Amino acid sequence: MTYEIIWDEQARNFLRKLEKKESLRIIKKINSIVENPMHFLETLVDINSYKLRVGNYRALIDIDKKNKSFSILFIGHRKNIYKHLRNFKDK
Repeated sequence: MTYEIIWDEQARNFLRKLEKKESLRIIKKINSIVENPMHFLETLVDINSYKLRVGNYRALIDIDKKNKSFSILFIGHRKNIYKHLRNFKDK
């Protein structure tokens, strides 16, 4: 069963700021996991969420297995993405 992708505004804004080549690479990777996202994602225990690695970028993802959807919460460079985890711990 295919999962629906839900894009958070922060993730969309980040992609708009990137070079088109990098944005397309990230979008392509995210679109490629809709059949079986759990196979490609790594667990982030601290925030009860997941990450997807795409080159030097990471996408923070929340899975809703009941509704067969996943939300792209945040995308960022691997150097900075983990600094933003504190913001998601409180949610």
